[in-house]
Amino acid sequence: MIVGLVASPGPAADLARQVAGELPDMLAGGSPGAAWTVRVSIDRLVDHPAELSQLIDAARRRMLHEGWQLTVCLTDLPLQRSRRPVVAHASASHSVAVLSVPALGPVAVAGRARETIVRLVNALFAGDDEHTARQFGSPVRADHGGVGLVAGVVTGNLRLLLGMLRANRPWRLTIGLSRALVAAIAAGVFALVTSDIWRLAVEYTRVRLALLGAGAVLAVVVTIIVSASLWERLPRGAARGSPAGQQVILFNVVTVLTVVIGVLALYLALLVLALGGVLLLVPEAGLSNALGRPAGTGDFLAIAWLASSVATVGGALGAGLESDESVREAAYRYQPDEAIDESRS
Repeated sequence: MIVGLVASPGPAADLARQVAGELPDMLAGGSPGAAWTVRVSIDRLVDHPAELSQLIDAARRRMLHEGWQLTVCLTDLPLQRSRRPVVAHASASHSVAVLSVPALGPVAVAGRARETIVRLVNALFAGDDEHTARQFGSPVRADHGGVGLVAGVVTGNLRLLLGMLRANRPWRLTIGLSRALVAAIAAGVFALVTSDIWRLAVEYTRVRLALLGAGAVLAVVVTIIVSASLWERLPRGAARGSPAGQQVILFNVVTVLTVVIGVLALYLALLVLALGGVLLLVPEAGLSNALGRPAGTGDFLAIAWLASSVATVGGALGAGLESDESVREAAYRYQPDEAIDESRS
């Protein structure tokens, strides 16, 4: 029996490669009379957004072309039914199953994936959707035939959201935007050596400093999303409540959260650097002369706080100079489509 694992480029492909080696032995344990071979193929199959039926049809065409007996598609698409995330779907009539990687959540993904794939393959091998229903426990019948495993509305959507965020790795966003980082550091150094910034920082209240920081973060977030056209639009003719519309909404929510978390990480890093820079670049005597009174610890902290906000605004200017492809690669962990087959027997 040859099983094809067709995975989307990126986290789904990494997961497929990670679990493929153990699957033949796990499958052989459930069906001693069969010899199993697992082949990994990296292919997005469909353009985003897409519905479950499109994935199943594309995966079946790939299966027939490759000569596999069964196929499991590992997709990075969030699949939903009645606002409940679809974790997996098996269609015995098509010999195709689909596993939504984000719906597995942010932790223990490899273990959950292995267990679910084995269940899906055993169900396809048995050729019985009722067998699938017994394995999944509480499935729902999907629109495209077969049986799907769905998660709870609240917990399932939260796990789906965290899984999509994990795949994007938002904490690495700023590192991937070199121009934004350079501009932010340059603006921060300028703020630390400017006496007018010193006086402003000391005069501002903590509330005003916090508002300036929030405004700086918002400026970078808006700049990144708008300049790189990260905001997804509904496909022409698609309703907001349709599967494609729900996917677009999820994409946009995750995009905003990814960029916000990434920019907050930048802000905190700049704040730490600013605290170190204050000690190195701002002499106590010079600050006291500029203020007309002895400088205190609170004054140095206020300067570092304002300097980090100024540096973040500089990051917004740098982000506007990044290419769309660079921003998307940093925000989505994008990888070009590739066609790779790897056999495990």
